[in-house]
Amino acid sequence: MLSVRLRDRPCYGILAHMIEVTRKDSKESAENLVRRFNRRVQQSGLIIAVKQGQYFEKPISKRDRRQKAIIRSQRKALKLKKIKLGQR
Repeated sequence: MLSVRLRDRPCYGILAHMIEVTRKDSKESAENLVRRFNRRVQQSGLIIAVKQGQYFEKPISKRDRRQKAIIRSQRKALKLKKIKLGQR
């Protein structure tokens, strides 16, 4: 049985979770245990949150943030289109 406990801990200005994974049975290998732990960490989004808080970002308005996101998605779509056409 998989037992994962999440405990709230402050970490880099965000509320982080302490992730614990225990063995399902005595025969489970250490590699499987580490693999399950890594999967839990990725699914929790903790690494992404810590990386985003690593550098100070000036507060910008919602409108500007949306416009920048639209421009990024348009550039990405154009880049993928060029790749599919073999121009890049």
